Amino acid sequence: MTKLIGLLLILAMVVQIIKPLGWPGLRRRADFWKLALLALALWAITLLLRDFT
Repeated sequence: MTKLIGLLLILAMVVQIIKPLGWPGLRRRADFWKLALLALALWAITLLLRDFT
């Protein structure tokens, strides 16, 4: 699961740099760092949930 999430978010970051997605908060190429923060947060939550289950 963590590999799939990571792969999808890395793909979204690459697409954001090439052609901005146009979603609210992701209208400029320089906004790809927001996707990186989202990826880090999802990765941390997934790891924490895996430890508690």
